[in-house]
Amino acid sequence: MAEQTAHPEISATAAPGSGPQGVTKPDSAVVRDALGVGIAVGLSGFAFGVTSAGSGLTLLQTCALSLLVFTGASQFALVGAIAAGGNPFAAAAGAFFLGVRNAFYGLRLSQLLALPRFLRPLAAHWVIDETTAVALAQPTRRSVRIGFTVTGLTLYVLWNLTTLLGALGAEAIGDTDAWGLDAAGPAVFLALLAPMLRTATERAVAGLAVVLGLGFLPVLPAGVPVLVAALAAPAVLWLKGRAIGRADRVAGRGRDGGKTDGTARTARGKGEDR
Repeated sequence: MAEQTAHPEISATAAPGSGPQGVTKPDSAVVRDALGVGIAVGLSGFAFGVTSAGSGLTLLQTCALSLLVFTGASQFALVGAIAAGGNPFAAAAGAFFLGVRNAFYGLRLSQLLALPRFLRPLAAHWVIDETTAVALAQPTRRSVRIGFTVTGLTLYVLWNLTTLLGALGAEAIGDTDAWGLDAAGPAVFLALLAPMLRTATERAVAGLAVVLGLGFLPVLPAGVPVLVAALAAPAVLWLKGRAIGRADRVAGRGRDGGKTDGTARTARGKGEDR
């Protein structure tokens, strides 16, 4: 059983996400899935280009964000906060903390991909929600690498191309608020996030983050509510830890009580025998 479920760090044919049979996946199926995600999400770069240009950023600034930052949620958060009149530093801080999640993705992907050292800085630029989701769904190291590479390449090329087109066409579209394009990025992000919320703890974190973000939206400067929403994770984990601690203490008292009762019954039995 250990050999069948071994991580791909150990064997290129092991199946980190497969069942006991060690099911493999054809390369063509991996490429198809990766292209589907890359194309679907890459096209939303058009919405970012339009939104960014409508926020007052120049064509060069807009394209530089997609080329160098390349993490859609952070990009939308930055230009959205700027468009709302928020402090640029607060907007940048919110975008930064949204992007920090990619570092945690990288910790897992570095084990699954096991790339040569000279390729790691290049691959790190493609560590985002979509490439992580596709890579983690694959059963072998080979398919993980194919899924990650095809998704990253497709998404990077399309995202930057559609960003350019969106920025150039912003004037023709007019008021972006009327089209609702500013909601495209968050909608894509939520669509990718929702299937990953499988446990009660994950759903609690997501729900509390929504409550905090929306609750503080009317009273805090643009870009700051997302920072407050980030407190949802440690808050839920702290509450969960306390609940587990209480349960352990109750269970411990129950075991101690059982032993005490048993000792008392034994003593009474001996007394009756005498």
